[in-house]
Amino acid sequence: MKLSFHGAGQTVTGSCHLLECLGRRILIDCGLFQGGRALREENTEAFGFDPALIDYVLLTHAHLDHCGRLPLLVKRGFRGEVIATAATFELARLVILDAAHLQEEEAQHRSHGPIRVFRAGEPTAGTPLYSMLDALDAIGRFGRSVSYDTALDIAPGIRATFFDAGHILGSASVLVKIAEEGRSRSILFSGDIGNAGRPLLRPPSTPATADVVVMESTYGNRRHRSFSASVEELHEAIAATLQRHGNVVIPTFALERAQEILYCLREGIKANRLPPSLPVFLDSPMAISATEVFRRHPEGYPPAIARLFEAGKDPLQVPGLRMVREMAESTAIARISGGAIIMAGSGMCTGGRVLHHLRNNLRRQAASIVFVGFAAAGTLARQIIDGARRVRVFDEDMPVRAKIHTINGFSAHADQGELINWHHRIAGKQITFLVHGETSAMRELAEKLDTPRLEMPALNQQFEL
Repeated sequence: MKLSFHGAGQTVTGSCHLLECLGRRILIDCGLFQGGRALREENTEAFGFDPALIDYVLLTHAHLDHCGRLPLLVKRGFRGEVIATAATFELARLVILDAAHLQEEEAQHRSHGPIRVFRAGEPTAGTPLYSMLDALDAIGRFGRSVSYDTALDIAPGIRATFFDAGHILGSASVLVKIAEEGRSRSILFSGDIGNAGRPLLRPPSTPATADVVVMESTYGNRRHRSFSASVEELHEAIAATLQRHGNVVIPTFALERAQEILYCLREGIKANRLPPSLPVFLDSPMAISATEVFRRHPEGYPPAIARLFEAGKDPLQVPGLRMVREMAESTAIARISGGAIIMAGSGMCTGGRVLHHLRNNLRRQAASIVFVGFAAAGTLARQIIDGARRVRVFDEDMPVRAKIHTINGFSAHADQGELINWHHRIAGKQITFLVHGETSAMRELAEKLDTPRLEMPALNQQFEL
């Protein structure tokens, strides 16, 4: 049995782990590298294995850094089956189609126009990492959907059980059990572990035992504020900005974070913390579609939220909400100088419509930019969070005069204490591999975990189990 790591090794993005056992090759996630240029360039490199030899992909959830290289995997020869929860399949369709669209747009931009002729031997700068057709081919590999806590026989001697990871709708930790000739071995892949105590998702669950644990460590070196304190901070930031007659720009991840912020805005209006006439723009076609998917899966919510849906009381509906799909509508928002909340992607400000809103609001002292999620090193979001006085948006160098808020209690990732508790609940572990974290976070978390053996694998490193 072999386990190798082809993404999220001593970095936060690009999750991709390969388990080889009983003559089968099983990939757990196939995510896109995100962040600075060096990280993004990893996407074009070889996977570190032959995609044509992969039998199955077990998808933990639909975030781009976990599913975003599936079309490239298919483009390079994968013809196996992708297995995930039903909600993950629905959200992953949105994510990889959107990613393919962006890849094609960026390729066209790099080639300086819609048509460019390349001479023989000239590098094709206008070639996307993958196309819409590749994305559709990847969706065509989507196979069996699984329910939480129900074992699925993947292949003879190999069984997988998905546990609710509490990270986003449909997210899972995956326990793979291998049995042969009366012997068995179990490996738990955490996926991304959720931040407990949030209203729209249930807390993470775990199996009772596992021999090997592959565990994310995104916030292994810090503690989150409580969710209630974070909601209070959000309401205060919005109220103060409205008093200054400025706009509130919230760079928003389309899956889970957008829906959670909508819920918090609705609760703030109900509690008279925010004005009922407050204009709220959700300027993200993918977030709008994801919100529709969220409404179709009440089985993924805690009982109290599920009952609201069943009673026809949509907890994601805000009185002044406007869903902005068309680019012309998005452009028109630029004419609003103050008094509105603008939620737009991407959450790390690496692209998307939020860049237009940052260009219009960063230089305004009355405005606020509110970050409610993780920002990888090298991203525009991280530059702003780290206190940059000037940043580049598109091709324009501009001052940062807006009020900057970073509210980390909205994180969809467990903090250090929750990671330790999650790990502690699993009995029988002999080896723990830390992945999906910056090295400083991994090292601090490693010192606090009780495990006989701990590894922090590098990219493409392989282990015999």
